[in-house]
Amino acid sequence: MIEILKTYGPLLSKAMGQTLLLALWGLFFGCILGIIFGLMSVVDNKATKIIAKIYVNLIRGVPMIVLAFFVFYGVPYGIRTILGYKYTFTALQAGTICLALNCGAYMSEIIRAGIQSIDPGQMEAARSLGLSYWRSMYRVVLPQAIKNMIPSIVNQFIITLKDTSILSVIGFPELVNKAQNVIARTFKSFQTWGIVAVMYLIVILILQQVANALERRLSRDRKQN
Repeated sequence: MIEILKTYGPLLSKAMGQTLLLALWGLFFGCILGIIFGLMSVVDNKATKIIAKIYVNLIRGVPMIVLAFFVFYGVPYGIRTILGYKYTFTALQAGTICLALNCGAYMSEIIRAGIQSIDPGQMEAARSLGLSYWRSMYRVVLPQAIKNMIPSIVNQFIITLKDTSILSVIGFPELVNKAQNVIARTFKSFQTWGIVAVMYLIVILILQQVANALERRLSRDRKQN
């Protein structure tokens, strides 16, 4: 194990950085999708609620590995077949799209629950002051809801980080992909996977501590208010 760390430690560390980068991009775009579909699910409009529900159920009902293959292979094939335009995604692009779609479905539910956790009287008070629905949502409801959602968002980042391992199947150079390369060179699978497990564990434990600290801080703030 020490020999693997000495020889391939920098490679695995760089791969961990790529894993974190991909998870951050996935969470960033997933939050954008989550806000869009989360708001669509709470507005008083049946059509938008149905669209949001279809998106959430569709994405959550498809395994990540199937979604990854669909985005990386299926979408370029569809573009080439329908439009006659040859286009291929890079592994980073396909991985980001896949994670964003998957993360967005779960973020949509987090945001919907966060908005619904706010007293409806807050919206009514803002509207009585002459603010429009969307202005009331942006200025009054969302700032309060986001505070309640922060621990869940950090937990979703942890889930997204673990989901990046699935994207080794499309060749993205994340930690699992590089670990497979190390095993192919050294034939030491037990030691290599042990190192990878510890690397994931360290990062995830740090993120869990961050989530717990944020949750405690928010609980104290709510008690003081």
